[in-house]
Amino acid sequence: MPFFFLMSFFPFIVLLSKSLPLQPLPPWAGEVRLLSILFWRELSSALLLLLDKFRPVSARKLAAPSSPTMSPRKRCAHSVENVEESGEMSVLDLPELALECILGKLSPAGLSNMAAVCSSLRERCRSDHLWEKHMEEKWGRVIGHAARREWKLLLASIKNSSASNSCRKWIGVLSCVWPISWLKSRIDGGCQNRSPLPDDSIMSWYRSLESGGFWFPAQVYNREHGHVGFMLSCYDAEVRYDRQTNTFHARYPPHGRRTMVVEEGVQWDRLRAPPVNTPPHDLHISDCLSDLRAGDHIEIQWRRNKEFPYGWWYGVIGHLESCNGNEHYCSCHLSDTVVLEFNQYTLGSRWRRSSINRKHHREEGNETDGFYGGIRKLHSKDEISKWRRLWPTDALE
Repeated sequence: MPFFFLMSFFPFIVLLSKSLPLQPLPPWAGEVRLLSILFWRELSSALLLLLDKFRPVSARKLAAPSSPTMSPRKRCAHSVENVEESGEMSVLDLPELALECILGKLSPAGLSNMAAVCSSLRERCRSDHLWEKHMEEKWGRVIGHAARREWKLLLASIKNSSASNSCRKWIGVLSCVWPISWLKSRIDGGCQNRSPLPDDSIMSWYRSLESGGFWFPAQVYNREHGHVGFMLSCYDAEVRYDRQTNTFHARYPPHGRRTMVVEEGVQWDRLRAPPVNTPPHDLHISDCLSDLRAGDHIEIQWRRNKEFPYGWWYGVIGHLESCNGNEHYCSCHLSDTVVLEFNQYTLGSRWRRSSINRKHHREEGNETDGFYGGIRKLHSKDEISKWRRLWPTDALE
């Protein structure tokens, strides 16, 4: 009925338009013309949907075959709609436990593909509990509290930015002159399809890491391709993943007269999550000084001068010169002096041995030998074996 009413009303509109004098149009005429075009387009779509609704289901199946040029995602969604209309069983009809078991065995790529099938599967496949395992398996070794904090800050900046309002700047004006609530949804959908923004989900975080678009804080062993000046050390850097080479790019912050250094091809085994939340320019407060004994494995902060950031260097606690090294008679732990040994250096090297005060240690050193900062005792066998695997083939001078 509305269709016949509009068809009978259309000649009147044409006659009225012919009788109007030709005068210069006001500036807002272009916007009204756009609104009329959008209105007639929407009306025609609604009429087609109305006619299709009253056709038999069998006719709809024959009239809408899967086009060979249709994209895989659209073809899959079209198939799901046909299954729903025909009443046949789909994957969504499986018991809840069976469906969860199937989704739990999918790879990250499989979950992403399944999420593109329909809205119901999209919500299920984006669930955090499905992605926690994948996140831990691939990124758990290199992601720490600092990386999580940076991710939260990135999400907050995206949320507060005004860039997302660029697609909607005309919605307020147009909604005052025409009831086009559907226009807002279409513009929103178009913006999302062109530039999907990350959200606060593990799936989104995983995909941002995988794509290499997210730089996150981590620590790099033997920085700058194992430069001799950084052997058996671990420095803070910002890294991002390169999935083409399955390696990382690392950028080290500028310090002193040195500009930012970028290193490519950093392997997985040279990365770790920061073990403590101490920024690279801050002194780590040592809580193990009273427990240090000869033979303990440690990491200690060291920097060349006050302008440099700290790096973590591997060493062991040595014996005092007055001690014969016999573990049954050793009393070095009773002394206020703690001997630090860096056995990667040759005997006689000025970097081989140093000492600190157990009770009053803060930062000790000078511009010649560098400055020694906080100490952390290594309790994990994995951490100790990691340093052993990085041991240089030749002793350092």
